[in-house]
Amino acid sequence: MDPVSSTTANATSRIGAGSSLLASNFETFLTLLTSQLKNQDPLSPVDSNQFTAQLTQMAGVEQQLLTNDLLKSLVSGQGSAGLGQAATYIGKAATAAWSATKMADGQATWSYELGANASSATLQVLDGTGKVVWSGDAPSKTTGMYDFTWDGKATSGNDGQNGQVYTLKITAKDAAGGALDSQVLTRGRITGVEMYNGEPYLTVGNAILPLSSVIALEEAKTPSADARPGLLSSLTSSLNPSNLFS
Repeated sequence: MDPVSSTTANATSRIGAGSSLLASNFETFLTLLTSQLKNQDPLSPVDSNQFTAQLTQMAGVEQQLLTNDLLKSLVSGQGSAGLGQAATYIGKAATAAWSATKMADGQATWSYELGANASSATLQVLDGTGKVVWSGDAPSKTTGMYDFTWDGKATSGNDGQNGQVYTLKITAKDAAGGALDSQVLTRGRITGVEMYNGEPYLTVGNAILPLSSVIALEEAKTPSADARPGLLSSLTSSLNPSNLFS
C-alpha cells in the first residue's frame, strides 16, 4: 500500500471504529429505552422531563454518527488534494533547511550557509546511528552559500555505503570563539512527491524531505546555447553555404 493510501486508510479506520462504537451505543440506548417504556409502572410513569432528556441524548448520538460520516468523507478527499497541490512543485529548483540525504554513486552532497565570515567552520558527516564518520574544515568560511560533496571516505569508522542516509552538521565560530549563524541545506530539482502521515514530502536529488522544510523555490534552470556548443556548432556548420554544395 502506498503512503497516501496508508495514511487515508488509517484515518478512515479510526473514524470507522468510532462510528461503530457510537452505532452500538445507539442501538443499546434504543433497546433500554424501549424496555423502560414497556415495563414502566402505569401508576408511576416515567417523568416527562426525564424522558425528554433521554430523547435529547439520543438525538445527540445521531448527530455524532452523522458528523463521523462527514469526517470520513473529508479525510478521504484530503490525501489526494494535498498530493495534487504538492505535485505542482515538480520540476522546480528547491532550497530546503534539511540535512539528511542518501549516498549514491559513492558520494553525498549538501549545501551549507554562513551568516557572516567565520574564523573557523567545521563540517561533520553522521551516519544513521548518529555516529560521526567524517569531519573536516568547511571548504569556504566567508558569508554565503556553498556546496559540499563527501566522497564517502571516513575519517573514523566505516566508509560510506550507497543507499545509506547520512546527515551533515556544521559548527561555525567567529574570531572571539562565539557561535555564528549557520545552517545545512539541501538544494536541487524536485523530481517527485509523496504523502506521509498526512504531510507532503518532496524528492530533491537523493533526499526526501517535508514540504515544510523548503525555504525557497525557483524555476529550474535550462541549459543555454553556450552550454551546448556541440549542437550549436553542428547546426552552424550544416547551414554554411560552402557545405550546401559539397
